[in-house]
Amino acid sequence: MRGACAAGAVTASLLALLAAVPAQAESASPRAAQAAGLAQAEPVPDKSLELPAPTGSQSMGTVSLHLVDRSRPDPWVPTAKTRELMVSLWYPAEKGAGRSAPYMTDEEAAALLKGQNITDVPSEVVSGIRTHAVTGARPVGRKGTLPLVVLSPGFTMSRSSLTSLAEELASRGYVVVGIDHVHESYGTSLPGGRLAGCVACKEQEADAWKFGDKAVKGRQADVSFVLDRLLGRHPVWKGARLIDRSRIGMAGHSLGGSSTPWTMLKDPRVRAGINMDGTFFVPIPDKGLARPFMLMGAGEVHEPGGKDFTWGRDWARMTDWKRWLTVEGGDHASFTDYPLLTKQSARELEITRAYVAAFMDRHLRGRDQRLLDGPSGTFPEVKFWK
Repeated sequence: MRGACAAGAVTASLLALLAAVPAQAESASPRAAQAAGLAQAEPVPDKSLELPAPTGSQSMGTVSLHLVDRSRPDPWVPTAKTRELMVSLWYPAEKGAGRSAPYMTDEEAAALLKGQNITDVPSEVVSGIRTHAVTGARPVGRKGTLPLVVLSPGFTMSRSSLTSLAEELASRGYVVVGIDHVHESYGTSLPGGRLAGCVACKEQEADAWKFGDKAVKGRQADVSFVLDRLLGRHPVWKGARLIDRSRIGMAGHSLGGSSTPWTMLKDPRVRAGINMDGTFFVPIPDKGLARPFMLMGAGEVHEPGGKDFTWGRDWARMTDWKRWLTVEGGDHASFTDYPLLTKQSARELEITRAYVAAFMDRHLRGRDQRLLDGPSGTFPEVKFWK
């Protein structure tokens, strides 16, 4: 199933090429510098490992938050009586000097490499990928004017896998919240030096459909809790006053995409959604989903009549504005940072950013977007099916 079982394929393209980099990157790592008697304040990764510059006009800030839902236990660790989450916010910010945010922690990078059985790549190569948002920069904007987009990553993947998309949206004036659904990725760094591993992986291996149902419903609860903490009377982020609560969208990759329609059905605050290459583990009910929705798939798997039958089934139950797109030559990783970082296909990320931004502009800002009306000469790889 594309929403869960393809997780290994998602990271394989990234890590296969990273395996060719270590000799160059290791010389710049802190461990190598110490061995040579040199002092370096921070890792200097290989220059080729850098996210593309966002195309919007806004400077960007970012901050990571640790949130604890004390109203429910962790779905994957029954002995944990609370549900812990790590989230990142990207947002328009004051322009100024500052340190760009790390791509992920070194511990998370090491867990990712271990999860993919890659032993000859220094974790600093991955954690040191260069980003563009400045850690802790001051948010800018008028009160109650910025739309919010929730991003949910694929199974075994962290919120960092959608960083380039998040930065693009933030540069265009969106607040973006990316969620690490703890125990569903190879590794999530938590306060106190803890690293939460992929406890859910065992359940996915045992029964993918049963796992998918549980994971989708758990992610909906995660998203609703995060929105509660951002939009409640005592918001957890100082820039929350800038958010327009009436303009909230969600986009997810793989399992994150699977979770998007269910979240919309259970939480009316989410007005519009995108599923990027994820199987619908929980069917849209017969009553339908009466809010804007877009399907973005890769290759033949998600064409009408393709291997993933759930797209045709649930497409028929989408009763509002909708689009069904596929990217020729794409694969399951096409909607993440990884194709760009491997230098295999920077084009795929360009397509993802353009169409996701156009969708959110149309449905959260009311801006006409011809890109969504039919085939484009700018992006001939994108097929419009319905």
